[in-house]
Amino acid sequence: MELKLGHHTKDGIEVVDVEGEIDVYTAPRLRELLIDLVNKNNYNLVVNMERVEFLDSTGLGVLVGGLKRVRAYDGSLDLVCTQERILKIFRITGLTKVFGIHDTVDEAIAARKSEK
Repeated sequence: MELKLGHHTKDGIEVVDVEGEIDVYTAPRLRELLIDLVNKNNYNLVVNMERVEFLDSTGLGVLVGGLKRVRAYDGSLDLVCTQERILKIFRITGLTKVFGIHDTVDEAIAARKSEK
């Protein structure tokens, strides 16, 4: 399974759509996209992981790195994820306390807007 990446702006927030597997082989592509978006002054990101089949520690590292990068600019990186097997990884690692995890892209955007 390969990794498909896309992104679009919705309500002033950059939404990154991820589909497939985020692992040691594909994670660098996601890292490059997140770095590119931050370099283009996008500091509020939502990563839509609804269609992610697999996530390993490399993928987690990329997401944490992305979060650190946007926080350096007082930004945010929220996740959209409802798949139990992926959510379990975030619970086990304690990252549910670090990331905002939402059921839909609209929910993630609404949560971010309400914090401003």
